[in-house]
Amino acid sequence: MVGKSILIVDDNPASRIFIAYHLQKKQFTILEAPTGKEGLIFAWRDQPDLILFDPTLRDITDQEFIQKLHNDPRTTKTPLIALSTDPGAARREICLKAGVNEYLVKSSQVMLALEESLNRIFGVENPIDVASKDKEKRGLLIVFLSAKGGAGTSSLCANLAMNIQRGQPEGRVVVADMVLPIGSIGRIIGYKGNLNLTTVADLSSEETNAEYFHKNLPTPELWQFQLLAGSSDPQQANKVKEDRVSEIVNTLCSAYDFIILDIGRSLSRISLPLIQKANLVIPVISTEQSAIELTKIVWSYLATHGIKNKNIYAVLNRTVGLEESMKLEAEEATGLTIKTTIPFMGSNLTVANNLNQPITTKYPTNTASMILKNWAEDIVKLAEEIQANRPKESER
Repeated sequence: MVGKSILIVDDNPASRIFIAYHLQKKQFTILEAPTGKEGLIFAWRDQPDLILFDPTLRDITDQEFIQKLHNDPRTTKTPLIALSTDPGAARREICLKAGVNEYLVKSSQVMLALEESLNRIFGVENPIDVASKDKEKRGLLIVFLSAKGGAGTSSLCANLAMNIQRGQPEGRVVVADMVLPIGSIGRIIGYKGNLNLTTVADLSSEETNAEYFHKNLPTPELWQFQLLAGSSDPQQANKVKEDRVSEIVNTLCSAYDFIILDIGRSLSRISLPLIQKANLVIPVISTEQSAIELTKIVWSYLATHGIKNKNIYAVLNRTVGLEESMKLEAEEATGLTIKTTIPFMGSNLTVANNLNQPITTKYPTNTASMILKNWAEDIVKLAEEIQANRPKESER
């Protein structure tokens, strides 16, 4: 980009050369520094338009590097992008809270993500290297629901999200607990903070933009995704307005690659528009006869409100014994195609939830853990297909 300069701070010379080569083709002026301390000197001397750095520098901590740049008037407003070799949620959260604009993980696909970040920061209307200016950047919206409580919906929601994030370390995954009047995913993953759906809904649309969510939503280390926890106050939850929930979800869709909503069995005027908006709807069906019967009723209701079978990814949870027979029985009764069956995990799931750990972390060789991993891979493939086939804004 003519007239814009970027300082690359990275102690890996091969990485610097690779990044510089690609950015120079975009007509950026490139400066390079092999250490954090030299990076600070170059930043203050040359005052580049943006600083791109690997936060795993050997001579200075990521927090100190960011703070020194922010505290100096010459670089206090300079945009920062962390391009890191560390995919861990802890470092990502540290950098975002310290004030970096973007946190990207080095991978084979990272240059496209970097180019999109540069366009956002520099205010370019058309993304670099995107085939069409009409292509809309929106993530895959997935809604979890159940017809009956106790189906394990929230646990599956959290565990699927973790496996998606683990398999896509360069992507952004957010889980939003939309169960009203009180959520449960925060308790499952061990989040005890005060930021949740009702506190965010109390803020204005201008305050809760994409940057707000990136910087403020917690990222529990074992789970890796970012979380918008559910309401902890039923009284406050009753005051949440439908249009505000819709605004929040729209912002999340523009800010994340995978947006996973848990609405549980809260089928209401607030949750129905979210289901209608979703790319994938995941009904979690337990093997109880009453749950299967209620699922049939819910599916019939959703079908009358425009939800198509192709958008349904039904999951049969807690299967025991003759799994295929139970699957066929559920399909016949509900009219839905069961895409995945999760075996009964017994006390293992209870133990993992009590320890606030993902099932695949606590019991990595468990059959259910393997199925969750495969399920996540299947969802990612579906996301790619949906993105590829998504109509342009001008065609809608």
